[in-house]
Amino acid sequence: MPPAANPSLDADEERVTRAQHLLIHLGAALVHQPFDPDTHERLRAFLEHDAPAVLTSLHQLQQRSEPELRARIAELAGHSLLPAGGAA
Repeated sequence: MPPAANPSLDADEERVTRAQHLLIHLGAALVHQPFDPDTHERLRAFLEHDAPAVLTSLHQLQQRSEPELRARIAELAGHSLLPAGGAA
């Protein structure tokens, strides 16, 4: 049996995921070296240029209903989730 196609993230999911990884990285860098000018510049650039689009994408993702989210998770994970309140 051929492996199932690996579904990819949609544009909003990709944008929010990339931003989350970047912000976690920048947060760790700020803890490690709080006064590093490069880290501050990267954070400033993100907030100035990328944050508005990321917040728009996050808002779009938050508008998805629970059934939509469950279907999307199942698609990405390759298996179905139990219904809300369901038991194994």
